[in-house]
Amino acid sequence: MQPSAGPAPALPHTRARSVHWITTAAVVAAVIGAGSLVQPADAASAAARHVSGAPDAGKAHYPLDCAGGPVDVVSHASGDLDHDGRPETVAVVRCHSETGTPPSGVYVLSQGAAGSQAPRIVETLVNPKDQRSIKDLRITEDGTVTATVLGYSSEDVPRCCPDQQRVYTWQWRSGTYYAIPGPLASTAV
Repeated sequence: MQPSAGPAPALPHTRARSVHWITTAAVVAAVIGAGSLVQPADAASAAARHVSGAPDAGKAHYPLDCAGGPVDVVSHASGDLDHDGRPETVAVVRCHSETGTPPSGVYVLSQGAAGSQAPRIVETLVNPKDQRSIKDLRITEDGTVTATVLGYSSEDVPRCCPDQQRVYTWQWRSGTYYAIPGPLASTAV
């Protein structure tokens, strides 16, 4: 069949009416809303799990240079990481910013000295000087810490848009935390 030389007539089933667009928008909104409500069973508890008696991440003093600005505790989780019967807290922190995403640090906290309200930092898992961002912090029942670490392939990559990611696992062994990096992946879409 040859195409006609003139404009094609509009077929009734190809015209989008406002009812079509309203229905489509409602369905898309429902799918997005349902997706935000459906999470793995342990998702909420693992990311912000706080064990009774664990150090309070909001009361610690972090070694960040925020030019006088506040420090944000982005996420935290607690568990007995070193298997000594006392819980520790792992905190992801960064300088507060109204725009952009400053680099994050990941710190392991234990209870402070007797009479002190402030927990003490016993280990730095990710140093903010390394210019990394952190997401998906978790502690498993056996005390293993995992997080996705976002970074940059070069100095030319804008600091807003990390283009690499790697899942790290930290385990307590022989008196120290061992970092076990997963495979390096690109975040480019």
